Amino acid sequence: MSLEFLVASAVAALTAAGIYLTLRARTFSVVLGLAMLSYAVNVFLFATGRLSVDRPPIFDKAAEGYTDPLPQALVLTAIVISFGMTALVVVLSLRSYLETGTDQVDGRRDGPEDGA
Repeated sequence: MSLEFLVASAVAALTAAGIYLTLRARTFSVVLGLAMLSYAVNVFLFATGRLSVDRPPIFDKAAEGYTDPLPQALVLTAIVISFGMTALVVVLSLRSYLETGTDQVDGRRDGPEDGA
């Protein structure tokens, strides 16, 4: 089994779990789903730089080749942005919980509907 297959499987599993959790009705599940999707994008971006082992990130005449540093820089930037967005979504979901008294995405309370 090759390394590319394992990375592709990890991206697929993270994407599937992220989409499933994002479509749930609770805000905590939505936050976890968005985090999983951002992890999947980060792994995908990192894998686009070709998976090479023991290669320097800059060109060296003594080395046989080099690893492209651009995907690594993109992943670092994406990690910082996703951390900020996760903090924002957590604060918004906490505020929504304090305003409505429930953590349902649509703001409805658990239990049977009124008048049913």
